[in-house]
Amino acid sequence: MSFDQSQWLWMNGEVIRWQDATVHVSSHALHYGTGVFEGMRCYKTPKGPAVFRLAEHIDRLFASAAVYEMPIPYSRDDLHAAVHETVQRNGFESCYIRPVCFYGSSVLSVHPRSCPVEVAVFAWPWGKYLGDAEDGVRVTVSKWIRLHSSMLPTTAKACGQYLNSLLANREAAAKGFDEAILLDAEGFISEGSGENLFIVRDGRVVTNDEDSSILLGITRDAVITIARDLGYEVDIRKLEIGDLLGADEAFFTGTATEVMPIREVDGQLIGNGLQGPVTRGIRQAFSAAATGENPRYDDWLSVVMTAEAEVLT
Repeated sequence: MSFDQSQWLWMNGEVIRWQDATVHVSSHALHYGTGVFEGMRCYKTPKGPAVFRLAEHIDRLFASAAVYEMPIPYSRDDLHAAVHETVQRNGFESCYIRPVCFYGSSVLSVHPRSCPVEVAVFAWPWGKYLGDAEDGVRVTVSKWIRLHSSMLPTTAKACGQYLNSLLANREAAAKGFDEAILLDAEGFISEGSGENLFIVRDGRVVTNDEDSSILLGITRDAVITIARDLGYEVDIRKLEIGDLLGADEAFFTGTATEVMPIREVDGQLIGNGLQGPVTRGIRQAFSAAATGENPRYDDWLSVVMTAEAEVLT
């Protein structure tokens, strides 16, 4: 990951140079994690750069802000346009996009009170978060427990909540694994540090839901739709460690990760340790949908008008 190619971003209603996007050290979000964010991808498609499920991501950003009673001072249309302009001004054909809303500088009481809500949208070229290994990643079950909805609203994508993920991810890295799996407060599987989890057993695709303290991923939702379109039955229920260890296949989903097979959990192979046929089919179908190769999913893509096309119109 590198920000070297990012020259412009949108912040508080205007496009500014990357180096000019600064916040004060007394910003409330820096001290208390009071922000919400989204991660979305723009893909190179036959019609030009296109943001995958932009409307759904913007809707979730507003929903996350509403949970924390954070009034976003811009409309959905404003942020939709901001995403497009950020991609266009940087000249990206494909990139990762991060909108973030956070409380700025005014007071440092726990209650943000008069702190302004600042909003930024920035983008950079970023490959798949867990790489692109054909047979997937090695994971470990973390000692850290996923936050319960009685502690924090787990269906909101809030900045401070990711400290929970950071701890699990660092633990996994220190043990030599690619990623961590967190359990929920009841001992069921929740999710990875930044991904939802699916298993495949006897040709059926299984995943969990918000009852297991997961973030309701937009890629997760797309994969459920794709799996059903491919003819697979999709069960949504709680998952135990035994379900994962006994699965024929398993995979992560997420905007940064896309679809990534899991080949091993704490040294135990999942299935034969190779990418399975169901995972492979879903992975290929997701890629085709995201890159505009399958018109069935064209309504998931928000095409960014390039500067050249804008001149012509």
